[in-house]
Amino acid sequence: MKKLFLFFTLSTVCFNVFSQKKEDILAVMARQQNNWNAGDIEKFMEDYLKSDELQFIGSKGVVKGWQATKDRYLKSYPDRATMGQLKFDILEVDYHSKKSAWVLGKWYLTRPEKGDVGGYFTLIFKKVKGKWLIVSDHTS
Repeated sequence: MKKLFLFFTLSTVCFNVFSQKKEDILAVMARQQNNWNAGDIEKFMEDYLKSDELQFIGSKGVVKGWQATKDRYLKSYPDRATMGQLKFDILEVDYHSKKSAWVLGKWYLTRPEKGDVGGYFTLIFKKVKGKWLIVSDHTS
């Protein structure tokens, strides 16, 4: 009986830890979506690792570094009409460890003036000083 109780107790603790981590990642994704939809690329970039180690991989190749990634966003989305309204559809969140996670999802931009676009993304998150940050973004 004690073993069964211990099993259920540990299972509940593990489930709660996983759920909290998933909620933390989903909160980052919701914040990013909101910041984008407010037209605030500066705030959108706050969820990326502010380092030369950051990687963004897109249809035009690899961009390395936080500043270069920000500059790419500013060049690719110069105005609100081009930015449109962003919606994420999170398909999967997987944890490699207590400090790293992988996210698979779809993105959609509703842009009445420019035409709607969308695609898929894979993000790698790392927990740095208690905060989940994107260290690699592969968007197509």
